[in-house]
Amino acid sequence: MIRLLSYNIHRCIGTDRQLSPERIAEVIDSCDADIVALQEVDVGRMRTGAADQAQDIARHLGMMPHFHAALTIQEEQYGDAILTRRPSRLMGAGPLPGLSARPKLEPRGALWISVETGGTALQVINTHFGLNRNERLRQAETVLGAEWLGHPECRNPVVLVGDFNAVPRSRAYRRLAQHLSEAARLAGNSDPGATYPSRMPLLRIDHAFLRGAVTVRSVTSIRTPLTRVASDHLPLLLELELTPLPQEDIQPTKTVRCR
Repeated sequence: MIRLLSYNIHRCIGTDRQLSPERIAEVIDSCDADIVALQEVDVGRMRTGAADQAQDIARHLGMMPHFHAALTIQEEQYGDAILTRRPSRLMGAGPLPGLSARPKLEPRGALWISVETGGTALQVINTHFGLNRNERLRQAETVLGAEWLGHPECRNPVVLVGDFNAVPRSRAYRRLAQHLSEAARLAGNSDPGATYPSRMPLLRIDHAFLRGAVTVRSVTSIRTPLTRVASDHLPLLLELELTPLPQEDIQPTKTVRCR
């Protein structure tokens, strides 16, 4: 069994406006996750005390961090991270397109690692889509394309997680669902719960999509007194089981550097 958590941590600033990476780490620890995909992570930013939030949270949990900066301002960075206790390697990291007519939109990116899970390499892609619906559709098309899910090294099984800023009826969500299986539906759970805003969740915008031989045991938005205050999003927890590949089907992987 693999427990995978997707969590927009809002720079570790809670709904009480308190900065607390320790509180975020406590939430993650309470979920007993093996793999953790984080969005809105600050590294070296003055607004959050110049801390490396990816490293600090990973250290607290005894995990290895992978980080990609979607935004870099001099030495300050902001982006996405994946933490794991299992053997892993970085496969790719890079930007996602915005809109040429809207150059001031916040930059977005994605991060892809391969995680060894008892004889099977699970490909994990973590992303954070934009706020504009046309931007999100372009980003969905890019993630489905040759640099990411369509890359020959992105072999099944694959899980795509993140904050998509897209409800299930949106075009971006439906485009992804045309090519991938939404985890909640595989679990027989058409409504795992809204994830935003955390104090009074109304919107389901954090999702997980799957491809390959993966059994989904459960998908749940975690609602506790702690998660309602630690960030403005609730974390999304998946319980997965993989079907191991026959030994002769296992091939070595190469690191892919996305632009």
